[in-house]
Amino acid sequence: MAICFISMKSVIERYKQVKEDHHQLLNPASEVKLWQREAGSLRQQLQYVQEFNRQLMGQELFGLSVKDLQNLENTLEMSLKGIRMRKEQIFTEEIKELNRKGNLVHQENLELNKKVDLFHKKKSQWQKKVNGEREVNEANKSSHPKHTLSNAYDIHGAIHLEISLPRPQNNEA
Repeated sequence: MAICFISMKSVIERYKQVKEDHHQLLNPASEVKLWQREAGSLRQQLQYVQEFNRQLMGQELFGLSVKDLQNLENTLEMSLKGIRMRKEQIFTEEIKELNRKGNLVHQENLELNKKVDLFHKKKSQWQKKVNGEREVNEANKSSHPKHTLSNAYDIHGAIHLEISLPRPQNNEA
């Protein structure tokens, strides 16, 4: 492919040079001949590139000598080496990116574990506080008769209400 690019570049350079040198001297007939020569040259280059491409694909190898086949093999090996290097580079970059993301996830996991631990500590403290208040409330309940309001006149005191199921009434009485 580089051969084609260099050849195309040389064709363009030759055209520019001829055009600059003979800009005023060229008549339409000579310009047509110039373009015909250039078109023929480009056709030959295209044919060579197509043939080379087929050979790279393993086709039309019957007319090649051992030296030509060795050169083709060397070209393919160099191409494969370049491809493998690029593939390895991409894999290395992907591995680095995945490691970076893994580290971020690990850090986030550590932070979430700290939050969960803090939550469990607070929950434990709240349970201790609630259980302590329940014990006080149970003690208060046993000292007051059921179905009454305790601390009726104490604005700041806790008011405990209880609802009990109605007792079945005897109609015989």
